[in-house]
Amino acid sequence: MTKIKRQIIEIDEELCNGCGECVPNCAEGSLRIVDGKARLVAENLCDGLGACLGHCPTGALRIVEREADPFDEAAVEAMLAAPGGAAGPASEPAASLPCGCPSAQVQDFGAAGACQAANRPVRLDAPRASALTHWPVQIRLVPPTAPFLKDADLLVTADCVPAAHPDFHGTLLPGKVVLLGCPKFDDAAAYVARFTEIFRTAPVRSVTVARMEVPCCGGLPAIVRKAVEAAGRPIPVREVVIGTRGEVLRAE
Repeated sequence: MTKIKRQIIEIDEELCNGCGECVPNCAEGSLRIVDGKARLVAENLCDGLGACLGHCPTGALRIVEREADPFDEAAVEAMLAAPGGAAGPASEPAASLPCGCPSAQVQDFGAAGACQAANRPVRLDAPRASALTHWPVQIRLVPPTAPFLKDADLLVTADCVPAAHPDFHGTLLPGKVVLLGCPKFDDAAAYVARFTEIFRTAPVRSVTVARMEVPCCGGLPAIVRKAVEAAGRPIPVREVVIGTRGEVLRAE
């Protein structure tokens, strides 16, 4: 392919903190988080207009003029239409792992029976029963057709929240279907595509996004809201921010 001199995105890796805010705000899907840093997937997927610039909290993105592959609108459309959307085939969820690992087997634990509910501990010093109602919980492993997603109130939580919040099973999880991931180390574009597919497939009632206060977690609510917009469904989204000491700093 003959290169031409044109405008294209440039990423300063020293400034990039891997928050992923830029990824869902690139309509062409030319950006991904790889090894904790924003990366340009391919030169021909970037139109050079810089719509992502204003969403970078550290100023790591800028538009430069240099020799690059020409922008290819057909390549963008083909990539977005491929399985996994902007994430591409390589980022498809491992719902059917070649090793047959049971980690991806869909399981609905169902509502607690009368006896189970009656036997739940009530003393504050007694071990609390798990409020988890299904399996798997990792975003990449949950198929949009999973039965537990139907009419669900979703809790989309960053990986670190259950570790930090001391009463995750007592206050955040009850009554909700949890999906768990990391906006810093995982593929944000794949998350947008996955949630968009879930919101289009399952009649989800609401989404609560639980994230940590650290900047790299800020991309998670942006990912969910981007997917709600792409799905064209009026799904209410609220946000809960957890401090590094486990306290609830903000709840919308």
